[in-house]
Amino acid sequence: MTAQLPIPDYDEMPLSTLGHRIRSLTEDELNTLLEHERAHAARVPVIEQLTGRLNELREGVEPTPGPEEEPSDVPSHSRSGSEVTPEPPRGKGRPTAHGTRSTTGKGIEHD
Repeated sequence: MTAQLPIPDYDEMPLSTLGHRIRSLTEDELNTLLEHERAHAARVPVIEQLTGRLNELREGVEPTPGPEEEPSDVPSHSRSGSEVTPEPPRGKGRPTAHGTRSTTGKGIEHD
């Protein structure tokens, strides 16, 4: 059985995201990931990123606060706003879309 990794879904994580996620890890947690990486995929860029962060910690850099359950690289909101429909917003008496003309050759706003 594999030991629990300090980052959920670590093996599927892109390198760009990993850089953000490892900032909150301790030296022991980074060593766990490094051992796992070397034993499994052995991706050179990932090993370099993990060892680089380990070196930073050994030089006195502190892990950034924040639980892994709420990583900083995941937006805390969902996209929302007005619903987009395939129908144009024009109706009688409303101007045509920018750059278009009505059947009279003039924009509706020039009636």
